[in-house]
Amino acid sequence: MARLRGQEKARYVAAMFDRISRRYDLLNTVMSGGRHHSWRRRAADLAIQDGQGEALDVATGTGDFALELARRPGVTRVIGLDFAPQMLSLARQKAARHGLSQRVHWALGDAHALPFPDGRFLCVTSGFGLRNFSEAEAALGEMARVVRPGGRVVILDIVPFQGRGVLHRLSRLYLRKVIPRLGALLSGDREGYAYLPESVDSYLNPQELSQMMEGLGLQRVKHQVMGSGMVALHVGEKPAEAAQS
Repeated sequence: MARLRGQEKARYVAAMFDRISRRYDLLNTVMSGGRHHSWRRRAADLAIQDGQGEALDVATGTGDFALELARRPGVTRVIGLDFAPQMLSLARQKAARHGLSQRVHWALGDAHALPFPDGRFLCVTSGFGLRNFSEAEAALGEMARVVRPGGRVVILDIVPFQGRGVLHRLSRLYLRKVIPRLGALLSGDREGYAYLPESVDSYLNPQELSQMMEGLGLQRVKHQVMGSGMVALHVGEKPAEAAQS
């Protein structure tokens, strides 16, 4: 898996997420100790602030982040985009169960070529998705393109561990040894959860992602590390002067 790049990686990841889609929510809850819901709520709060308008959630998966955004009163509509059809099918069902079908539109699409005009969205979010893209910088650039001036790009993802304390060593052991076995047991897909630690090891650390966001023109970039160092929440704002470009 580590050697895959470009379209080959995109096809592999899409097929993998389709395979594990039925157990995806359960595994997220078990692996995070249920904390992934509070992380998304925090991210949604930072994405919206007091703004009003449409929101876009990229790599929406089974829709938890998109639905969290749809619950915010300032959001007029949410578009949840993903490249795994089975994930989107589950997202539609979940929206119906929560009475949010009228507030969220689901779209099959490529994060590297978002099918939206410049400056459309109040905010653009991605929860546990950027790490899986074949070209993270290109996808992040697309998110910055379609957010409106003054709007925010928010990234929530698992990140490589930093530090040498006991807690960090235990967390790293959990990610590399426990999660793959747990994922294989609950999903029946050993390969899918062996991919997780590989994808984290090859991903940007929080400082590198902040620098990438700034390099793409986002301002006031900040990040917060959570989950015993396993997860980082990044927020960047598109400058108001971008309206003149």
